[in-house]
Amino acid sequence: MMMRKISYLTGRMFLAIIFISAAAAAAYGRTSVAELESRIGRYIADKDARIGVAVIIDGCDTAEVNGSQFFPMLSVYKFPQALAVAEHCRRHGVGLPDTVRVSADEMKSDTWSPMRDRFGAVNVGLPLLALLEYSLQQSDNNACDVLFRMIGGPAVADSLMNKWGYGDIRIRSTEDEMHRDTDLCLVNCCTPLEMARLLDDFNTGIRLRSEENRAIASLMESCVTGRDRLARPLTDTPAILGHKTGTGDVDSQGRLIAVNDAGYVNLPDGHRYAVAVFMASSAYGLEDTSRMIADISEIVYSQIAL
Repeated sequence: MMMRKISYLTGRMFLAIIFISAAAAAAYGRTSVAELESRIGRYIADKDARIGVAVIIDGCDTAEVNGSQFFPMLSVYKFPQALAVAEHCRRHGVGLPDTVRVSADEMKSDTWSPMRDRFGAVNVGLPLLALLEYSLQQSDNNACDVLFRMIGGPAVADSLMNKWGYGDIRIRSTEDEMHRDTDLCLVNCCTPLEMARLLDDFNTGIRLRSEENRAIASLMESCVTGRDRLARPLTDTPAILGHKTGTGDVDSQGRLIAVNDAGYVNLPDGHRYAVAVFMASSAYGLEDTSRMIADISEIVYSQIAL
């Protein structure tokens, strides 16, 4: 009887130790998230811009500052648009090698377009993968609008976000429409929290659903824009970053409409995080605003990885 009692007490003590350890780990997690939010909050407190940041760590811990406010996405929306392209491929039997016709009048002259610079204002046929490369890797506005035309317009991508449960990502107009009316930049918007959630879900599941989604991940992980933003503090680290940037024009008040970067980071120890940084109405130039995104990226990386 005494031996059974000792075994019973030992078992209860073991369970108590597990419970205490789990509680301590949870408390540490909460403390770390609070510290990360505090560090970001202190950094942005004196900045003359409206700034929103969201970080999702290992799919469970979330740190955010102004994470529920809406911000213009600008070219960050080319990421959810690409997911709509992948869904279009699944539904209609389209493959990455398939040719998409691009007409001369789709090679707009007054917008950012490495594709137009390469081919000129001529009719051309390009593999779908090439259009995704231009849009995701180089943020080509003409390629983006060709993809919108292919899937049936921004409303199709917007509907997909709603269907998948990302209703705070709103896709309403094309790149050409935004260029002709800069106020439309404000209606293509999202919250940092929603974009970070989509990025985390993409990194841990959506990317595996199809060849097209795997290609999207590869393209985002070889993105050539915004190397002075989220990527800058990660350059000499083993971290893998997949991201999409967005860069706006100067508004009538002389302020940048928005400068953004949003992505996911995979660390060599198996940990991961998704991070979305949106900067609207910045009083600073592009270089300084991009540097602020890099500083926030460094704060996040140093808190999680170091």
